[in-house]
Amino acid sequence: MPDSPAPALHGEAFGPWLGRQLRRADMSQADLAVKLGKTRAAVSAWINGRAEPREETKAQIAEILGTDLASVVTRTVDVPTGRPVRWHHRPAHADGGREYGNAAAFAFDADLSVLAREATQNSLDERCNDRSPVRVRYTLHELDGEHLDAFLNALRWDELLPHYEEASRGNQKVSRSLRSALNDLSQERRLRLLRVDDYNAAGLTGPEYSDGRFAAVVRRQLDSHKVTGGRAGGSYGLGKATLWATSRFGLVLINSTLSIPHEGRTTGRVIGRLDLPWHEVGGEAYAGPAWLGEPDTEQEHEGVSRSWWADEDTLASLFLRRAGDDPGTSFLIVGAYDASGAAESLEEMHDKLMRSLADDFWAAMIGGRTAGPLLEARVTTLRNGGVYIPEQQVDPHTNHPALSRALQAYLDGDTVDELTTADQVVRADVPLVVTPLKDQGRPRDRGREHQAVLLVTPADDNDVQINHVTCMRGNRMTITQQRPRDLPLGTPPFQAVLLAGYATGRDGEDVALAEAFLRASEPPEHDRWDRTEELTTAYQRGALTRLKEFRTEVDKTLRSLLGKREVTRNGGPAVLRELLKLDPGAGAGGRRAQSFPTVRNVEARIDDRGAWHVTVHLRLPDADDPWVLSPVAKFDVRSGGRPSVDWELLVGSETCRADNGTIVVEPGVRTTVFSGVTDPATHPVRGGYARLTVDVPKARGGVA
Repeated sequence: MPDSPAPALHGEAFGPWLGRQLRRADMSQADLAVKLGKTRAAVSAWINGRAEPREETKAQIAEILGTDLASVVTRTVDVPTGRPVRWHHRPAHADGGREYGNAAAFAFDADLSVLAREATQNSLDERCNDRSPVRVRYTLHELDGEHLDAFLNALRWDELLPHYEEASRGNQKVSRSLRSALNDLSQERRLRLLRVDDYNAAGLTGPEYSDGRFAAVVRRQLDSHKVTGGRAGGSYGLGKATLWATSRFGLVLINSTLSIPHEGRTTGRVIGRLDLPWHEVGGEAYAGPAWLGEPDTEQEHEGVSRSWWADEDTLASLFLRRAGDDPGTSFLIVGAYDASGAAESLEEMHDKLMRSLADDFWAAMIGGRTAGPLLEARVTTLRNGGVYIPEQQVDPHTNHPALSRALQAYLDGDTVDELTTADQVVRADVPLVVTPLKDQGRPRDRGREHQAVLLVTPADDNDVQINHVTCMRGNRMTITQQRPRDLPLGTPPFQAVLLAGYATGRDGEDVALAEAFLRASEPPEHDRWDRTEELTTAYQRGALTRLKEFRTEVDKTLRSLLGKREVTRNGGPAVLRELLKLDPGAGAGGRRAQSFPTVRNVEARIDDRGAWHVTVHLRLPDADDPWVLSPVAKFDVRSGGRPSVDWELLVGSETCRADNGTIVVEPGVRTTVFSGVTDPATHPVRGGYARLTVDVPKARGGVA
């Protein structure tokens, strides 16, 4: 009876599976044919997918390979072999070239906030089911004693140590850092891990070496490979390098659950990657990178460590066990640290991760009536497998209440045309003209207009940074925060959000064009919209001018929204607010009455004593005489007049000076800044129960 055509399969196709099992068993097609009593042509037909053996033949194949019939039928596991998982170090370049570290890792600081921003952005870009959020979990884990020894043994540390020792002998930056890390590990016998998990993400799909997500992350540099229909936050392929940069040992282990099967499987695809500088061990020179995996059996990649499908015990020993079968990837950073020095203890590292996730992704964590949030983020900290700091979910409404209120109102369709109360959000459209690409459009064509969305709401009582515009596109990661220019005097504290491109929640040609245009204007850090090589080479002349015009339109629209009506605060005592007013009426001439200083930016905070610290940035018109200003602080209490409070301290700057309670600005100075601290002993009520009004008139008898 002839072999039947290959039927539909649940696992990997029979041919590729059988070919790989033969290579793993060091058995040729001819060897299998002899053992089965078949022709070599028949075995070749099976491997090439032209036919599939009958069930009784599959049973014989199972016996020959030392496995059961179910494994041959389902083809979701490899047959057991004696091929151990081990480290493979890339040989040095034949032409003598050397790399003393991964240059991509130096594109960013080895900072936990940078890691959280880049890794979470990549997770958002790989969102799998758009009806559910991407769930990211950051887990800090400190090991010592027997727990450390067990992990290092599972990591095959003894195989790595000679390479580390030789790589640390150089004088380059990476070598010095490795030397310090090895010394600390030896003396302290303590190691910190940081695991970054994402769920409802695509996972590292694709082949081992060819194009795909797996090769882009594990094998290549500067390969972004984003499959997001132009919505990706990242575009340089550099962000993944922050994972290795945050490791003192340049070492990351990976476990991925795939959204698209590879080799008939989806769960437990594991590999490790190590980035070292060029070094020599035992007379052999090595380029630097190394991979932990199973020796490959394909002739082209013979001996190279490829990913393997790890069992539960292996995953547990390497701290790579995932929660559930949802697709996504776990990255375990070995020797995690914060190079900025701002977070050294576990508590500080935990808090910094929480703050960073809240600051950069608060908007992605908010959903509306018709669509849920894009992201959910949690942080937990362990010591030797036990909970040290319980899991905490990042709450955007707690961390950024006013900004969250603004976006929530937009997503729910609850914005207004004019602010009248402290819980309202006003919306306006802001035009962005997208310059045509160089190979598109007519000469001197200004481009296509896109309507971005500006949202404004009163600042919250506890907001530290106010009077800024938080800008975003795509998946609503914060790109930049801009200070509006030329705010009118008496502007109440506010928060503003600018949504552009896909962040508006709309689709359409103008949206796609704006998204691509703004992404091209971002540097690798994705932290501003400005001149980049991609912007100037891909777009027609005038692209940078369009960005500047966009900024101007944002400021203009914001001033018009804030100037419509003073906001009334209700719902209990308001926090102290800084409102600056300048007396323009008493000038030395008619021209002075029509031209007076304006506030560019105001910053304020209250300290533990109840004293208010106010910093004021002023823009001044040209004048022949000095401006002599006399700031007066008054409490705007809920009833009665406005009692004045004394200044405990009044300080000038490089462009002005404080002189007996006045601020003196010399002629010709166009911008200046001064600071003041109120005296709590003169406060009629606690600072949190009143607003603060700071009048800035001219001083009595002063020249102005």
